[in-house]
Amino acid sequence: MKRPSQPLAGAFWMVVTGMNFVAVTAIVKHVGSDIPAPQSAFLRYALGLVFVIPMLRPILSAQLTKRQLWLFSARGVVHTLGVMLWFFAMTRITIAEVTAMNYLNPVYVTIAAALLMGEALPPRRLAAVGLALLGALIILRPGIREVGVGHLAMIGTAIFFAAGYLIAKMMSDEVPALAVVGMLSITVTIGLAPFAAAVWVTPSLTDLAWLFGVATFATAGHYTMTLAFAAAPLTVTQPVTFLQLV
Repeated sequence: MKRPSQPLAGAFWMVVTGMNFVAVTAIVKHVGSDIPAPQSAFLRYALGLVFVIPMLRPILSAQLTKRQLWLFSARGVVHTLGVMLWFFAMTRITIAEVTAMNYLNPVYVTIAAALLMGEALPPRRLAAVGLALLGALIILRPGIREVGVGHLAMIGTAIFFAAGYLIAKMMSDEVPALAVVGMLSITVTIGLAPFAAAVWVTPSLTDLAWLFGVATFATAGHYTMTLAFAAAPLTVTQPVTFLQLV
């Protein structure tokens, strides 16, 4: 049975999610390019596996079907690609550009949720989508400034993350939030492993400590985001992410 919508709860959890991901962005920018992007992404997820331990029971108790396992695997693939592009972009463009271009993500999610999942998209939310697209054009200024590989990486990041969030929304209606987050951590760690191995450098203890901080905030962010997805439609929760600009 479908859960009743709780817009206020969904908005609250998205605000908390935004705070967690702001911390993630700040720490990753601080770490810089000392570690290759695929390895940084892998270490973020590998170090975060410690948080998966309490999630194992919900995952096993969920008795996932073949369809659900396939969807979780698909999310793992798109999120693996997205997170590598994001870590790469963080070493190529400013944190302000990364943060602002992140708002292409809720644009894609909101439009796809309306078209593919039948969610309502009233005029005020459509206006927010339009403003976000306008903001992205102002940042990129195509034809006026050169669009670098970092900007292209962020566009790819937004597309892949949007696909992953749509799958997460579907799964949040079927299985517990802890199972959704746990499966993401497991599948993405596996997906990133070969890419990290190909460019591996020995990280310092300081780098590992910072990346463990990234894992902590990111895992918390994915959990609260899944709670938001379970509480309210995507067209309600996604516009709240614009508060991260504050």
